[in-house]
Amino acid sequence: MAIFKKPKLQSEGRKRRDDIPQGLFQKCPGCNEVVSEVELAENMRVCPRCDYHFTLSAKDRLGNLLDPDTFVEMDGDLRSIDTLRFQGQASYKDRLKKYQESTGLVDAAITGYGMINGYKVAIAAMDFSFLAATMGSVVGERITRAIEYGTTNKCAVIIVAASGGARMYEGMLSLMQMAKTSGALARHADERLPFISVLTNPTTAGVMASFASLGDVIIAEPRAMIGFAGPRVIKETTHQDLPKGFQTAEFLQEHGLVDMIVHRKQMRDRLTQLLSFFAVAA
Repeated sequence: MAIFKKPKLQSEGRKRRDDIPQGLFQKCPGCNEVVSEVELAENMRVCPRCDYHFTLSAKDRLGNLLDPDTFVEMDGDLRSIDTLRFQGQASYKDRLKKYQESTGLVDAAITGYGMINGYKVAIAAMDFSFLAATMGSVVGERITRAIEYGTTNKCAVIIVAASGGARMYEGMLSLMQMAKTSGALARHADERLPFISVLTNPTTAGVMASFASLGDVIIAEPRAMIGFAGPRVIKETTHQDLPKGFQTAEFLQEHGLVDMIVHRKQMRDRLTQLLSFFAVAA
């Protein structure tokens, strides 16, 4: 028989874990500090302690770069269809519906045209939160049409890339977008018009192997992961130890693939400067 009785803990009025709102704080991958969503929102989703660049939505990208009330979206009604009738743990249709509901987007890229400090640009921004911004038929078609708009209207093209690569649910139809976007950029270059590629974390696989690496100027955000295959796959294939910082923006700038690394807060000003260098008509 116990000498002391175990006291009953009063749980009434205490919040259960399920009652605590989610998403109020983020643990920064750069410094492991806890950062509030309020701080991130006020700082363009850049960690105020270590400058780590968190993922930014396509809508926020466009809002940060373009002059207010100048953006006109193009081809917003284009929707992906399940041509291959892909069936796995979840059907492609179900996955599309899930991400459309959770993100409020129709697909992984928003395209259109607008002004940057008075310079007209055709612009595309990819959103990693939608199926890892994989490039399927709709993403490739939207980007291609944005490039063609820039060519027809004699203005610069800017693409803000972030992607896990080709969209496996669409098979060869997805891989075809690599050639299609690259072909449109070749015609754009024939007209001696500029294309500025902005690489964000992460930009990989089929997107990096096509339009993302074809910029007249290639800009990257700090510490962005950029490459074709992942480091583990490369190491297992080559049986070589990879150098320190491999596939980071800084490593690629040192080796000549990236022209410049630009902080998110300075991106708009740097793009304006480049547009003035290219003598693009305002």
